Amino acid sequence: MTEIQRYVAFSADPRGGNPAGVVLDAGGLGDAEMLAIAAEVGYSETAFVTGRPGGAYRVRYFSPVLEVPFCGHATVATAAALGPGEHLFVTNAGEVPVTVGTDGVATLTSVATSVADLAAGDLTALLAALRWGRDDLDTALPPRVAYAGAYHPILAVTSRERLAGLDYDVPALKALMTERGWTTVQLVHRAGAAEFAVRNPFPIGDVYEDPATGAAAAALGGYLRELGLVPADATLLLRQGDDLGRPSRITVRLVPGEPGVRVSGAAVPIAT
Repeated sequence: MTEIQRYVAFSADPRGGNPAGVVLDAGGLGDAEMLAIAAEVGYSETAFVTGRPGGAYRVRYFSPVLEVPFCGHATVATAAALGPGEHLFVTNAGEVPVTVGTDGVATLTSVATSVADLAAGDLTALLAALRWGRDDLDTALPPRVAYAGAYHPILAVTSRERLAGLDYDVPALKALMTERGWTTVQLVHRAGAAEFAVRNPFPIGDVYEDPATGAAAAALGGYLRELGLVPADATLLLRQGDDLGRPSRITVRLVPGEPGVRVSGAAVPIAT
């Protein structure tokens, strides 16, 4: 019988963070079965360990309605379920090493990041779907599309209040994201030199918003590094989930010479 574990990631309190399903014995499951389990669990993602080739863990990630190439919070949850030590995950996006400390904090290192321009037409459509105006944008953090295992457009606003008032057009944003192959949208307010408030709509996964998004956190780290907006060896704090009543804290670390981005956070089981 398949065992489904439930964890929250990026919080030491099960009332915070982002819940994730974890199935460590999914080797006998087909795609339809994994999708059905993810839909039944109902979290933004459930991670499935489908094998262990060469000692690495083959991991796949399903939202309630589709598979995604990489998911950071479900990676942190799965690593916590495996226990302290060093683990290597083989994902659809590539290899992702994860270290888990005895304190329950997991640190993943993403695949190599990349950053591309956001087309003018896409920016217009994105702003319309978000019901934002161009005057809401922080010109110090220009719009881009960043990648760290999945693609995320990044938009920064000048005020925390604008971020807190998120109320987007779900069908319009879902259609745009589906057409462009974006997994979530990383919405950002810079609260300090090394601190950011972030929110992440995820309508393509049939989820209005993620309370914590490790893949987008890694993409944001790559974006800030590529544009020279933080030091090359920066350690950043991302505050997410506060507007949803599920506070999440994500640490992003940039290491000079390392093409990926390190993303850290606590994970704890959810009592059932």
